[in-house]
Amino acid sequence: MRFRRRKLRPFLRPAVPVADELAARPAARRRGIYLLPNLFTMAALFAGFFAIVQAMNQRFEMAAVAIFVAMVLDGMDGRVARLTNTQSAFGEQLDSLSDMTSFGVAPALVMYEWILSGLGRWGWAGAFVYCACAAARLARFNANLGVVDKRFFQGLPSPAAAALIAGFVWLAIDNKFHIRDAAMPWVAFGLTVYAGLAMVSSAPFYSGKNFHVARSVPFWVMVAIIVLIFLVSSDPPIALFTLFCCYAVSGYVYWGWRWFGGQPNPARPVPPEPGAR
Repeated sequence: MRFRRRKLRPFLRPAVPVADELAARPAARRRGIYLLPNLFTMAALFAGFFAIVQAMNQRFEMAAVAIFVAMVLDGMDGRVARLTNTQSAFGEQLDSLSDMTSFGVAPALVMYEWILSGLGRWGWAGAFVYCACAAARLARFNANLGVVDKRFFQGLPSPAAAALIAGFVWLAIDNKFHIRDAAMPWVAFGLTVYAGLAMVSSAPFYSGKNFHVARSVPFWVMVAIIVLIFLVSSDPPIALFTLFCCYAVSGYVYWGWRWFGGQPNPARPVPPEPGAR
């Protein structure tokens, strides 16, 4: 019997080595991470860890300053990612874990080691309330991402709460307050609990996300920034603590003003419309 040549072609095709066949396939794109914004996040994490170590070594002023450094670095990583268009899911998760360490665990431990340990169970309970509220606040922020008004935070942001705690520690040490007085530990306890509960509240705190550096501003804004820099540089502990105290109550003042005027809370999550994806 005579076979046609075209029917034998599939069987007579020369064998291709497996290695060559795999090499001929298009290479799979490897997933990487953006280095620049994550460097700022890791630097903020290091500053928070450094604050914990300094608190363990009884160097509370350095621990407080390290928390402020972490706050500055944390504010830079997001802006750098947006300016360079290097946002990623990995960066968001790393930022949340860094915030929990620098603005949740570190301030609670610094405050406990500095003054709350003298209150016994009340001291560590107050520190734990702050730490737990910071974790809940970060979890709620991630869950409500994209469903709240970007102009406001729902609850006091964790960096501002940490700055409130660190500012109090720095202020007391710099002005040589007598922390052994009967009232001082309870003042620190009340401030710690307030900062923790403010993080999980529904009060609207201005976020500043609609402020862009490249956008033109009135001349008085530049003058106000210069005055602010002068006030902070003249006496950083007093100026920073006063500034964050005003911010920590601004959300409740604005919330009460809107409630008195019959307006809704702008920081409330907006439920998705029916049928919307």
